[in-house]
Amino acid sequence: MSIKAPYLLFLGDAADALAAKVAQGIVDWRPQNCVGQLRLANCNADCGLTDQTVEEAVAAGAQTLVIGVANRGGVIADSWIEVLMSALDQGLDIAAGLHNRLSDVPELAAKAAALGRTLHDVRHPSESFSVGSGIKRSGKRILPVGTDCSCGKMYTALALEKAMHDRGADADFRATGQTGILICGSGVSIDAVVSDFISGATESLAPEAAADHWDIIEGQGSLFHPSFAGVTTGLIHGAQADYLVLCHEPTRTHMRGVPHYPIPQIKDCMEACLQTARLTNPDVKFAGLSINTKALNEEDALALLAELEAEYGLPAVDPFRTGVDKLIDALL
Repeated sequence: MSIKAPYLLFLGDAADALAAKVAQGIVDWRPQNCVGQLRLANCNADCGLTDQTVEEAVAAGAQTLVIGVANRGGVIADSWIEVLMSALDQGLDIAAGLHNRLSDVPELAAKAAALGRTLHDVRHPSESFSVGSGIKRSGKRILPVGTDCSCGKMYTALALEKAMHDRGADADFRATGQTGILICGSGVSIDAVVSDFISGATESLAPEAAADHWDIIEGQGSLFHPSFAGVTTGLIHGAQADYLVLCHEPTRTHMRGVPHYPIPQIKDCMEACLQTARLTNPDVKFAGLSINTKALNEEDALALLAELEAEYGLPAVDPFRTGVDKLIDALL
C-alpha cells in the first residue's frame, strides 16, 4: 500500500485533540507531507496547520485526503460524505484507517471507480502474501518489542529513524499498523493479515537491502498479551531483526484491556523475545530499552533510566524526554 503525498488532513467533527491523534502523528513525524487541515464547523481539534477547503488544498498540491480523526466505532460518518465526495471530484485519493471501509460506502466506491481515484483502507490489506521462509536477508533490521501493547513501539521506531537520518545513516521506518501507514505513506497493517502469512508479509515489508541499510520495523502487541501474542510472534519471526529494543511503561500494573494479566518483568520479556527471535536470526541481541516515563516526574524518570542501565548493561532512554541518541550510539 502506497499513499500519494502531500496530504490534506481531514479532522472532521473531532470531539477533542485525542480524537485527531492520527492527524497529529502525521504532523509530528511527516510535516513535509501536510499542506493543510480541513475541519467541520463543530470540530474541537487543531493540528496547527492552515485551514483549507478541498479546492485550496488541491491548488497547494495535495494528492490525498487523509482521514486523521477517529470517532466512536471507527465509522465513516454521514456528516463527512459531502467533503469526501468533493475530494474525489477535485482529484484527490482518500485514505483512512477506520474499521468502516471507505470502499463499503456505495457512493464513495462508485465515485472513485468512475473517476479513477484510489480509496486506501489502510486497516485492511488488499494484497496477497507468501508464507514466511526464514531465509537470511541482507541489510540490517531493528524491531521494538514491548512488555504490553500501546507502550511506545511506534514512537520509538519513528524516533530511531529520525535520529539515524540526522546522523546520515540510510534508514527507513516500516509501518505495520494503520497509524504508522498514514504517517509514512506505505506499509502493511499486520494485525489484519491472515495468521499463516504474518511472517511472510513482514519479510516482504523489509526485504533484502544494502549491507549498510537499516529497516526499523514498527512493533505490535506483546508476547505476554493474551489477545495479541500471535501477531507479535509472526512479526518477530518475519522481521529477522538484528537488534531488538524493549519498550515499557513502568506505571502499569496489568496488561492493557485484561486486568487479570499482570505486566511481565522486563527480564522475562527480554528473554522470551530473544528466544522467539532466534528462530530466524540466531545472532539477534537487544540494543537497549525505551521507557515511556510520561507518568513520572523528571527526577524519578531519570533515576529509573539510570537504574535500568545499571541493571541490564544497556542504554535506557525515553524517546520523548531524553531522545534516542544513546541507542543510536550503540547501533552505529
